[in-house]
Amino acid sequence: MNIHEYQAKEILSSFGIPVPRGRVALTSDQVERAAKEMGGRCVVKAQIYAGGRGKAGGVKLVHHPEQAQELGKDLFTRKLVTPQTGPEGLRVRRILVEEAVEIAREFYLSITLDRESSRYCLIASAEGGVEIEEVAQKSPEKIHMLTIDPFTGLRPYQARKIALALGLAGSVCEDCVELILNLYRLCLEKDCYLVEINPLVVTRAGWLMAMDAKINFDDNAMFRHREYPDMLDYSQLDTLEINAGKYDLSYIKLQGNIGCMVNGAGLAMATLDVLKEFGGEPANFLDVGGGATREKVAEAFKIILQDSDVKGVFVNIFGGIMRCDVIAQGIIEAASEVHCALPIVVRMDGSKVEEGKKLLLDSGLNVQIGENLGDGAARIVQMLGQK
Repeated sequence: MNIHEYQAKEILSSFGIPVPRGRVALTSDQVERAAKEMGGRCVVKAQIYAGGRGKAGGVKLVHHPEQAQELGKDLFTRKLVTPQTGPEGLRVRRILVEEAVEIAREFYLSITLDRESSRYCLIASAEGGVEIEEVAQKSPEKIHMLTIDPFTGLRPYQARKIALALGLAGSVCEDCVELILNLYRLCLEKDCYLVEINPLVVTRAGWLMAMDAKINFDDNAMFRHREYPDMLDYSQLDTLEINAGKYDLSYIKLQGNIGCMVNGAGLAMATLDVLKEFGGEPANFLDVGGGATREKVAEAFKIILQDSDVKGVFVNIFGGIMRCDVIAQGIIEAASEVHCALPIVVRMDGSKVEEGKKLLLDSGLNVQIGENLGDGAARIVQMLGQK
């Protein structure tokens, strides 16, 4: 789960991590008032669920409130397009107005989950303010990494080793040690899979400060944090993804034209790969889960069909917990309700598979049955004339 920068900074501040003074604005007039509170010279930052805002014109230094207001008007009336948003961009609904800070040095600091070791990993670099992937590629020696033992946690001597590796000394070094330890405590208490500060700066006055912040929460821990859903900005999410969430479906919009419905995340990933291998372009990732009901399958199918990019549907189901006849009934119910005439290919195997296939073939839908995953993928690609 993503949150905005201003929300991330509120959390950092609550854990004793210094952040610039700032105010969130919902209108251009509020941007102007906030700029006056900051003394006129301030930084205006568009709030969207994507990085690369600066290069897209979403982060600018202004020198007087009227300039801030004009920039606010511009940002509120257009979508911000960055490498992470794709060409469609994201609408700006909130703007963070912050005090301008005189910066002496910039650093990169983050704690994220390392999937390989199943542990938190602390990443730091003296090359702050730029994309860390670029630094890792061109100058890997400038990246300092520490895998954290979950039994002992992050120890002060480890945090100090990182601070010294960044070239810090004296009181600033000790402040950095405390900041790193607080960042780790934040990760644990808030169930984060990523906390990133880029840049972490030393101001000309000699203070450490988080100038930008990104926090992602682990969706699997939502039951422990009832306040998290209220922090979501639904204007930043795809409408179909929101609808899928209501039915506990894992849905991600992609750029292709073949709608995919699969049970199981691993099987879904394999399905996308095989479609690509046969020349197809998946329109989505949709996992209905292992124990979906007929109603859930029907809703999943309707969500796929609501995507105007979808020109055909590929269903790949293994009926272990789920019965294939139940899957078939859900597909027929949803397709009939929305009068679907699109080509459909279904590959299913497992419990009640023959009954499921018969239901589909007798349904009157434009449907074919795939004998296996490869055959099913080849059929839907051929029906759409993609290869």
